[in-house]
Amino acid sequence: MKFDPGFARDLLLEIAQERDMCELLKKLVNRVLQRPFVARVRIWLIDKGDICATCLRRNECPDQTRCLQAVASGSNPPDAESEDYVKLKDRFSRIPLGVGPVGKIGATGEQVVLRDLDKDPGELSHVEWLKEEKIRGFNGMPISYKGEVLGAIAVFSRANVPDEARIWGRIFANHVAGAIATARAFEEIRNLKAQLEQRNAYLQEEVVEAKAFGDLVGESAALKQIVSQIDLVAGTDASVLILGETGVGKELVAHEIHQRSRRWDKPFIRVNCASIPHELYESEFFGHAKGSFTGAIKDRAGRFETAEGGTIFLDEIGEIPPDLQSKLLRVLQEKRYERVGEDRTRKADVRIIGATNRDLKKEVAAGRFREDLYYRLNVFPIQVAPLRERREDIPLLAQHFVKLSVKHLGVAKPRLTRTGIVQLQNYDWPGNIRELRNVIERAVILARGGVLEFDFPSGEEHAETRPANRTVADGSATEYLTEAEIKQRERNNILAVLEKTGWRIKGPGGAAELLGVKPTTLISRLKKMKMQRPPKQD
Repeated sequence: MKFDPGFARDLLLEIAQERDMCELLKKLVNRVLQRPFVARVRIWLIDKGDICATCLRRNECPDQTRCLQAVASGSNPPDAESEDYVKLKDRFSRIPLGVGPVGKIGATGEQVVLRDLDKDPGELSHVEWLKEEKIRGFNGMPISYKGEVLGAIAVFSRANVPDEARIWGRIFANHVAGAIATARAFEEIRNLKAQLEQRNAYLQEEVVEAKAFGDLVGESAALKQIVSQIDLVAGTDASVLILGETGVGKELVAHEIHQRSRRWDKPFIRVNCASIPHELYESEFFGHAKGSFTGAIKDRAGRFETAEGGTIFLDEIGEIPPDLQSKLLRVLQEKRYERVGEDRTRKADVRIIGATNRDLKKEVAAGRFREDLYYRLNVFPIQVAPLRERREDIPLLAQHFVKLSVKHLGVAKPRLTRTGIVQLQNYDWPGNIRELRNVIERAVILARGGVLEFDFPSGEEHAETRPANRTVADGSATEYLTEAEIKQRERNNILAVLEKTGWRIKGPGGAAELLGVKPTTLISRLKKMKMQRPPKQD
């Protein structure tokens, strides 16, 4: 068998133009197999240990942090085993550094040439197909780039390796190393570009979602309690579970935790678990490899990979299907995951913050949510109070939303009156802060720089003050109020009198006199109802 320098030159020129790693390896293997007497070609690259726990060579491996991993293989004629060149199943799929001829190449960077293997297979005696395929020669070449050994190429031939193959083989392997380094660089650029595009898309989602909330604005005891809890947990990497009704601002709490943590300069990625189709959950969370399912036309980074080093916020975490809950639990416990259709295990340096408006304890009892996952997430729960329980924050929130709306809509600044604030405080806000933002934005549009007038969804300041038609035993309809409705009507009546008197409680013509109660009684009722005089407006 003679070595053909012209063939080597043409092949090196061809692979030098290849920018895709998979295509480069395929092209390299297929072209080498065109040479006479070549039986098999295999390529390994040094990488971190990924299957150490189940590896066939575990007991032989002196360094279980990295090894030679098969990335390409081909035979001549082709057989079923070598078709799937990425997922080799035999003892050649992972080779410990320093073990056997290939392992020594990876450890030392020295070329290994073996002859007359049909007479004495030596260290390759364990290779079962050596005799069947009449293998005589082995040429193992290190893939080295700038002094670093990247991997090894092994050519098994049915003729002895000629002397000139030693020199040309080393030159050939060095050029292959350069082509691999170039392909890796282009692959990294593509991955970074895809990751940036993904982050940009997520940030655009964040901007849209953020329009439904304000900052952490207010002075209520409930809000101060939340801020205190944020300060306690932000400096740790503990998982946090944020609980509260829809629209209370759970995402803002999560963002504040991120901003006050050591991860503040890394990504904050939000996932709305309720909006992901069931069949796409795993791909959305962990990403997928090209061709792993119909429609997977290219590799895609998942949200955990995009959030690397930062924080991932899983909104409506109670919506995650049971079959994915176990995989999420693994990420929490082991900080590891795999893309769909990919064997490589990736590390996840990500802080997880979950949020839900569900009662997860009831979901656990009903078997819809894993108990072990619940306790993993519920390390530090934060309960966000609904807006109706922090009415004293409404004046500040209203002013804040008016400013945001004026800036966002590009309209004249309207006037927020004390009467308007009383109306806002008098409404129960079933949609919480999100609904307050929407009501104010609509009012700003309609005001045209004048006085803000609010159009509540119920058509009244408080729908629950209306008497309801109810049927009694004899079938006739009657009207009466529930206890809650009576209390609300009393609140409305007191507010009306306070507005009339300019919030003057004592003295002639004061609110207490008009209501027919002692001033101390009225003051006590105001405290009980958490009613405070709104701040003066410009």
